[in-house]
Amino acid sequence: MNDIKYEIVKSADPKAILALYRQAGWWETDDNPEYLNTVARIVSDTYCFVVARLGDELIGMGRAISDGCSDAYIQDVTVSQEHRGRGIGKAIIRKLLEHLKTNNLQWIGLICEPGYEKFYQSLGFKIMPNYTPFLYSSED
Repeated sequence: MNDIKYEIVKSADPKAILALYRQAGWWETDDNPEYLNTVARIVSDTYCFVVARLGDELIGMGRAISDGCSDAYIQDVTVSQEHRGRGIGKAIIRKLLEHLKTNNLQWIGLICEPGYEKFYQSLGFKIMPNYTPFLYSSED
C-alpha cells in the first residue's frame, strides 16, 4: 500500500474516473460523449476531489461537496474492484477529512449504501438517529 499515492486534484483522466463510476454502478453504460465533459466538470468543480493512484493507474476516488465555510458532504467514494480490501477507501476518506478539517469545516456528513455502515463508523461517522435522507424526483 506504500506505492499508492493519494492526492487532491482539480483534473484527472475523465475516462478513468468514468470507469470507476461505472464499476460502482453509479453511471449509465452507453457511449454518450458528453459524459466525459460532465466527469471532467465534476472533478474540477468539486470542493475537494481525491484520487488514489498506483503508478499511472487511477484506482480509487472520493469527493466532498461543500460551501467551503461550514458544511461538507462526502460522496462518490469507490475503489476499483481488483484493489478493494486493502484500506484504500479508508485512506481516501482520511485524506478528504484532513482537507475538510484543515479548512475548518465543522459539519461533515454522508449517505452510504446499505451494508457500508461499519466501514464509515470505523472512520468516526455515526448514524444520525431521527433523520431520513431524501432524493428529489421530478416524476411526480
